[in-house]
Amino acid sequence: MSAETPAAPTTGRQASGLLREIASGGPVRILLAVVLSLIVGSLLIIFTNERVLATTGYFFGRPGDFFAAAAQATGDAYAALFRGSIYNYRAETAEGAIRPLTETLRFAGPLIAAGLGIALSFRVGMFNIGGTGQLLMGAAFAGFASFQLHLPWGLHLVVAMLFGFLGAALWAGIVGFLKARTGAHEVIVTIMMNYIAVSLVTFLMRTPVLNEPEPGNNPVTRRPDETAQLPKLLGDGFDLHLGFILALVAVAVFWWLMERSTTGFRLRMVGLNPDAARTAGINVDRIYILAMVLSGLFVGLAGINQALGRAGSFGPSIDSNIGFDAITVALLGGSNAIGVLFAGLLFGAMKAAGPAMQLENVPPEVLVVVQGLIVLFIAAPPLIRTIFRLPAPPAQKEEPQLGTRKKPRLEGKELDS
Repeated sequence: MSAETPAAPTTGRQASGLLREIASGGPVRILLAVVLSLIVGSLLIIFTNERVLATTGYFFGRPGDFFAAAAQATGDAYAALFRGSIYNYRAETAEGAIRPLTETLRFAGPLIAAGLGIALSFRVGMFNIGGTGQLLMGAAFAGFASFQLHLPWGLHLVVAMLFGFLGAALWAGIVGFLKARTGAHEVIVTIMMNYIAVSLVTFLMRTPVLNEPEPGNNPVTRRPDETAQLPKLLGDGFDLHLGFILALVAVAVFWWLMERSTTGFRLRMVGLNPDAARTAGINVDRIYILAMVLSGLFVGLAGINQALGRAGSFGPSIDSNIGFDAITVALLGGSNAIGVLFAGLLFGAMKAAGPAMQLENVPPEVLVVVQGLIVLFIAAPPLIRTIFRLPAPPAQKEEPQLGTRKKPRLEGKELDS
C-alpha cells in the first residue's frame, strides 16, 4: 500500500479540525465575540433612535448633542435590558421586582437543555442542527401521554417525561443510524428531519391523536392533565416551574457523562480522531448512533419543558426557535457543561428583556441581530484573531506533511486536551 494519502481525507480532517475549533472556542475568543456583537447592537440602537437622528442635521455645529443623545439611547436600552431580565427597580412590589429574574430562568431552562444536546454532538464531531425536529417530537410524545393517559399525580408526570425522552431520542437516533450505515451527512439529514417533524406534528394536531376526538381546523393539542404538568416553584404568582431545576440536573449529568464516564471518553475520542478511535478498537458507527440518541435525550428535555410547563394546549410553534437558538448556546458555551449553562442564562435574559426594551422604543429584532452576530463571530475564528491580533492555536501551527502518515497516538493527555 502506498505511503501517500489522498488529498480528500486531509481536507476532511482539516474541516473536522475547524469544526472542533469553532465548537470548543476558548473563553477569550467567546468573550470578544460577545463584546463585538454588543458593540454592533449599540450602533443599531443609536442610528435607529429618533432623538439621535434628529441631531445629525446639525452634527458639525453641535456634535455634543449627537453624542449625548447616543449615550442616552444606549443607556436607556441596556437599563431596560437589566430591568427586564434581572431586577425591575421601578416595580412597586417585591414580587414585581424579582419577576424578571424568574422569567429569565424560565426562558433559560429549555435553552440550556437543548444547548447541551447540540454541544454533545459537537464534541463527537457531528453538527446536529435538528434540534427543532427533535424538540417537536419530544413535545408531541410528552403531550400525547399528558392527556391520553390518566394516571395518579407524580407517576403521570414521570410517564409523560419518559414519552418525551423517547420521542426525541428516536427522532435523533434515525440521524445517527443513517450516518453510521449509509454515510449520509448529518447536516442534510437533520435539515430534512426538521421539515418532516414540523409537518408530521402539525398533521397530528389536526387528528384525534393530539387533538379533540372531533378533529378541528386549528392545529393544536389538547390540554395536559394537571397530574402531568410541571409544578411551579414559587407558586401561582410566577411562571417559573420545575423545568429549570431539571435543566440544572441535566448540566450535572452532561458534565459527568463527558468528563468522568467511560462512555464520554469514547465519545471524545471519536470527536478528536475517528480513525485513531477505530484503531483503538472503538466501534465508531455505534458511537455515532449513541451520540445522536444522547443528544436527542437532552433536546427532548427542552421539548418536555415546553409541553408540560403550561396548563393550556400548544401548537406547532411550541419550539419558539429554541432548536436553532440551542446551536448558538452550544457554540457560545464552548460545548462544555458550565459554558452552556451561562450561555443559556444569557440568551434567556435576552428573551425575557424583549418586552421591556420595546417600551424604550428598541425593536426586539436588535437582540436577534446580536445573537446572530455572536454566532457569526464565533464561527469565524480567523476573523476574531485578525481583529484582536490573537495568536493561532498551537494545533494549527504544525500540520503534518501531505504524503506522510503517522501512527495515531492515544495518550489520555492528548485526548483530554
